[in-house]
Amino acid sequence: NDIEYIKSYYFNKLELLRFSSSVGKYVGYTELGVKNAERFNKDLSNLAAMKAQKETYCKHNVDID
Repeated sequence: NDIEYIKSYYFNKLELLRFSSSVGKYVGYTELGVKNAERFNKDLSNLAAMKAQKETYCKHNVDID
């Protein structure tokens, strides 16, 4: 439960938006990021795939590290 999967999107060293497995959705940090987060959050198949990344990527590699 201490593992969190985060995927961030940057442009010119400014974080636009982020998916966090603990929140379970995209969160925007700029005007453009908020618009894209709303668009990404409407795509339920993409959200399901991002939530599955914690299981497939993080939990698999935590035992290795």
